[in-house]
Amino acid sequence: MTNAAVAKPQTLDELMLAMDVVDTIRHRELIVERELGQGDRDDALRTRLREIYKTQGIEVSGAAIDQGIKALKESRFAYAPPAPGLARSLALIWVSRKRIGTWAAAIVFATAALWGTFQYGYVVPARQATENALIELTQTLPAELQSAYNAARIEARVEEAIKSAESLKRDGSSAIAGKNAAGARDAIAALQTLRTQLIQTYRLIVVSRSGASSGVWRVPDGNSSARNYYVIVEAIAPGGQTLDLPVTSEETGRTTTVSAWGIRVPESFFDAIKRDKQDNGIIENNTIGEKHRGELKPRLVFQAEGGAITSWDE
Repeated sequence: MTNAAVAKPQTLDELMLAMDVVDTIRHRELIVERELGQGDRDDALRTRLREIYKTQGIEVSGAAIDQGIKALKESRFAYAPPAPGLARSLALIWVSRKRIGTWAAAIVFATAALWGTFQYGYVVPARQATENALIELTQTLPAELQSAYNAARIEARVEEAIKSAESLKRDGSSAIAGKNAAGARDAIAALQTLRTQLIQTYRLIVVSRSGASSGVWRVPDGNSSARNYYVIVEAIAPGGQTLDLPVTSEETGRTTTVSAWGIRVPESFFDAIKRDKQDNGIIENNTIGEKHRGELKPRLVFQAEGGAITSWDE
């Protein structure tokens, strides 16, 4: 190949060439440091740079190499980050504004969601519950208690019923004063039950059906020589339907709602009912009591002995 065929070496602008020299030195500097002693660093660096550019087909003058070495020593063409400060921080924030904005929006959204969950899932319901409880104790329950008392008191026509209504009213008022809503509701419910009991009317009749007992006797616990006599009764409403009523058994002490139960009667009355049935299998005088409106208990045709049973052997 002739000399004419050899490509003409490139020439670069002096400034650009100096910058390239600096960049080349930076990329090759560690290699140079390992090979050179302290005293011959610049000469060896010039020689090495000429070899590097020669292999790249670039002609670099000694002045350009010296200018590059000088620029490197003076830290020209090198980026020095600005010192920390407000301006630098603001600049970094501006450059990263999109990413920071995304994170900030996410944080704001998450914070708002947590705040909303806390407010509407706990704070608001708790505040509402407190307000409702206050309204119930200061307005709702007092009004309901007074209304239930008035309704029961109007129906009460015997001293026992009047005293019972007044006692329940005092219990409810004490519960409200003590912020005991459950106790107040119990008193209101008891007054409502009292009114229901007072307005009931029925006849108390002795059971006289085929296959059903009309009376039984029992030996009381602790006194084997005694007998308790009971007639089996049921409550019949004015319309003819049999009522279910709460009755407390003197044998078990438990109160159950039943349609028939035994009332303890004197032995003489028990025998009279027995004879009435033995005549023709029918008890003609089967009504033994009547419950009037406004009263708590039926009026009996005999001197009550005050006991009852809710189960017996047929």
